[in-house]
Amino acid sequence: MADKKSSVWTSLPMQMMFGLVLGVVVGAFTNPEFAQTWFRPLGDLFIRLIRMVVVPLVFATLVAGAAGISDVSKLGRVAVRTLVLFMVTSAISVVFGLVIANLIDPGVGVTLSTEGLKAAQVNAPSFVKTLLEIVPINPMEAFAKGSILQIIFFAIMFGFCLNAMGEKGRAMYEFFDVMGHIMIRMTNIVMRYAPIGVFGLMAAVVAQHGIAVLLPLGKLILASFIATALLVIIIYIPWVKFWIRIPLGQYFKGIFEPWLIAFTTCSSAAAMAANLVASRRLGATNAIASFAVPLGNTINMNGTAVYMGVTAVFAAQIYGLPLTFSDQVIVVLTGVLAAIGTAGVPGAGLIMSTLVFTQIGIPLEVVALIAGVDRVLDMIRTSINVVGDSTTALAVSRMEGELGSEPFDEEEVK
Repeated sequence: MADKKSSVWTSLPMQMMFGLVLGVVVGAFTNPEFAQTWFRPLGDLFIRLIRMVVVPLVFATLVAGAAGISDVSKLGRVAVRTLVLFMVTSAISVVFGLVIANLIDPGVGVTLSTEGLKAAQVNAPSFVKTLLEIVPINPMEAFAKGSILQIIFFAIMFGFCLNAMGEKGRAMYEFFDVMGHIMIRMTNIVMRYAPIGVFGLMAAVVAQHGIAVLLPLGKLILASFIATALLVIIIYIPWVKFWIRIPLGQYFKGIFEPWLIAFTTCSSAAAMAANLVASRRLGATNAIASFAVPLGNTINMNGTAVYMGVTAVFAAQIYGLPLTFSDQVIVVLTGVLAAIGTAGVPGAGLIMSTLVFTQIGIPLEVVALIAGVDRVLDMIRTSINVVGDSTTALAVSRMEGELGSEPFDEEEVK
């Protein structure tokens, strides 16, 4: 019993939580210049390590996932079901953000000055252009630039064609399957550094902005937390209990590690390997988990979608701009599009929020105000992003009648 308690306290999630708390405490008493010089590089190194493993991890697991579904018609069915669930849950998430923000009014009474603050603008692409941009002109260029959506498209096409090869492609399938497991192990090695990286990132952010910056924007943080919590309570819990039919205790225990990794690192990419393993342990088949989780890591950002709705209302209220019903419909549509295009790295959601603001005429300087508390908001939204990916993998496995049909071998991750 003592050994079990000891292993819990020395586990990676607990180490990361300790790094998070220590980073906040140290950052609160550290000179900003010192923190940027000595602590920030610790966090930047962690982000670079995550970016190093994410592209080959996504590509290998997606190819293996697509090629591992031997029935071509089943592959198409799995893809359609996965994408439909992604789009529907993302739209619902934006609506949750809008509703809760309209009830709480997070921007009412906030009078922070935006004078002299600048924010980078992300122009909203047309729907047709967005679709075209998914197709890479040169796959090698997409790999070099880390263009995840293009890599995903190429991986699915490659896996589909590999699937069609039958026995001739068996050796290639096994290569990518092994490569996926290698990348999971490499990610696990990288994650051993995560507590130090989390400490560096949090210490630098708190030293630069101070804890006091949380106070005037407390209602924004509260609205984001309530909206994401209600999304889990009203949507995810009934989904798991009555549709997927997994005991809730087993479900929450299973997703705890990827949830905590995402919460502390603010990176869904950092949690992807753990999320794949969690999905398999909870009963998703290897092929469906390998398809849905890497795909969802890029285009299924439910927490980010909630964030888009909350921040749109917050920003409009700061400037006294009423959001009509049609404006809020635009927020839902653009918020889903922005969530799809959000990279799985810290702070990406903040930049993509300018896409939503531009569409409803909100001055982009407000982004600079949100930036002061974005680390906290990022922790909230990213942790829900990864929950959506694993839950979708479980749901599709249930729809295919395969949930629990492939017991997970713990040797795969040792």
